[in-house]
Amino acid sequence: MSFLDRIKQCKAPDLSAYLPFDVDGAVVGYVKPDFAGVLKDYPDTFVIGDKSITLNVRLSGPDNRTEAVGEALEDLMQRGDLPGWRGETYKVATSFSAPTLFDIERAAVAPFGIIGYGVHLNGVVLTDDGLSMWIARRSLSKPTGPGKLDQIVAGGQPGGISLKDNLIKECGEEAAIPPHIAATSMPVGAISYVTERPEGLRRDVLFNYDLALPADFRPDNADGEVEDFHLMELDAVAARVSEGEDFKFNCALVVIDFLIRHGYIEADHPDYVELIDGLHGL
Repeated sequence: MSFLDRIKQCKAPDLSAYLPFDVDGAVVGYVKPDFAGVLKDYPDTFVIGDKSITLNVRLSGPDNRTEAVGEALEDLMQRGDLPGWRGETYKVATSFSAPTLFDIERAAVAPFGIIGYGVHLNGVVLTDDGLSMWIARRSLSKPTGPGKLDQIVAGGQPGGISLKDNLIKECGEEAAIPPHIAATSMPVGAISYVTERPEGLRRDVLFNYDLALPADFRPDNADGEVEDFHLMELDAVAARVSEGEDFKFNCALVVIDFLIRHGYIEADHPDYVELIDGLHGL
């Protein structure tokens, strides 16, 4: 394994194997033909063509679309055709700042190949031995990446809340980081990727933040999504990313981005340019 191997694990698939999901004349997602076949059971909501999927023309406006799509998806969940139900909605749009076309259950984002957004926080501590990073181990009951290593705080970006407010909320729920400390987190950019996963097509943009934590701080999980936390020296974190698959696939990319930004992976590294390109694959 290597840093570049972790990037290559997120290589984009051939999208010609998918049906574009078109809403109001814009492609907002990509659907596998087998899932499209399931959607044929809901002709009042989805129109399945040979080359694309659209919404029924009677569904105009975000509210009508959200309601109709939500009812169909809830039925799919009850049938067992949509696992991992979260009860949390994501915005469907052509870009992060574009107007909302409708809202969709989080579990359906990957099956529909819709762009998903999230916030990830690198929580670091400057010790006598240098820079260390708090690493979380995901709950064994998580629908994706159970037991995998993760950032101290990471979460999806639901609609109706700003990125920073969402990060502060997640900091409290996932690691008991007080709001006044979480508010000092610095936005440091974003990474993106397109990759095929068991849950569907992941087209994600992750907004990353760095936070220097007090040496005496100890994270504590409140929402049941973390098994435990470990403060690891940066050398150890880098080794766990480059030498194996202990980290959840996208969390490994966030670490690589951190290592590049802080000069741990230097510009003369043989894969430097490929790594940077690979972190912006959407």
